[in-house]
Amino acid sequence: MNALPVQQGLTPSPLTFQACRPCGERLGQILGATIKGIIRTIVRRAAIAGGLEVAGGLSRAGLMAGARGQGAVFTLHHVRPKLARAFDPNAHLEITPEFLDVALRTLKRGGYRFVPLEHLPQALAAKGEPVACFTLDDGYSNNLEHALPVFERHQAPFTVFVAGGFVDRTHTLWWETLADMLETNETLHFDFGGGVETLQASTTAERQAVFNRIAAFIHGHNEATAIASLNAAARDRGIDPLAITEKLTLDEAGLRRLIESPLASLGAHTISHRAIARLSDAEAKREIEGSLRRVEAITGRRPQTFAYPYGDAPAVSVRDHRIVADLGLTLAVTTQPGTLTVRTQSSPYALPRISLNGHFQRARYVSALASGIPFRLAAG
Repeated sequence: MNALPVQQGLTPSPLTFQACRPCGERLGQILGATIKGIIRTIVRRAAIAGGLEVAGGLSRAGLMAGARGQGAVFTLHHVRPKLARAFDPNAHLEITPEFLDVALRTLKRGGYRFVPLEHLPQALAAKGEPVACFTLDDGYSNNLEHALPVFERHQAPFTVFVAGGFVDRTHTLWWETLADMLETNETLHFDFGGGVETLQASTTAERQAVFNRIAAFIHGHNEATAIASLNAAARDRGIDPLAITEKLTLDEAGLRRLIESPLASLGAHTISHRAIARLSDAEAKREIEGSLRRVEAITGRRPQTFAYPYGDAPAVSVRDHRIVADLGLTLAVTTQPGTLTVRTQSSPYALPRISLNGHFQRARYVSALASGIPFRLAAG
């Protein structure tokens, strides 16, 4: 900023005020956007934390016990020591190894049985204590380095869902690429379809706004084309998106090392990690079937489990359930939150999962989530 200085003890002239006004307005816009963004984030997380506290209290009081159902499938992504980042829009996708250890200990104390995901139908049929299955999406390298030792310590089976394009370094993790771009640049140039725009990203709030806008564009348009545009913009700024894939995810050799553990198994997660529901019938089937073949080439056996990329309601359709069933899979998981109940078990190709979220790394939150009460309350 080039605001004119105001000397101590002197009254600025009208000319000084005129010169400062544009900078003052810009500063006010930045501060306003930053404060609003911070407040929204604080309020949202406080509301979630408050809901978890209430749910935990109800659970400890023995109320709404039926919400727990027969157990839960938990979903994770990164498991690694926390690194401080100037901008970290994906922080919810990572937990520390210490918190994973706490989560497993908490569930053990709660009487949960740890079972492999592909054995879930048999485990539920046997009834008894509630079951817990652990899944990790995208095949991050830290799943081998940091998550495996924790799972081995507790003898807890887990399934890693891998996208063939990440394994073979042909596809990129756009959310990681975009986070890196925004951390190192105060402006971005991006074409949303109406010509290249210059996007301001000098504050945390501005960065988050840009992240959200580009993410919405990717989800609302042809995903492959939108990601290609983002990758081109990244390369223009000296960032190699495929190098990020190589740095963060396991290749075939790494996945083979992972499954040397009898606790580890691999599931399918498409080739390109695009939302299946937004693809044509033929393309959706190719993505899923290609992923099954890629995992089989690594493990020597056809996988029985599948995770829909993104996994929320807009990304998964009833048609996709039918494709998975027709391909002979045992079950498929979404990211729709919830516990395993009689109703969810009637839809083995649309099972809910509970996210272990990086913003809520407390033992009592694990207990609250596993109780199922937050989801029952949210459903009204």
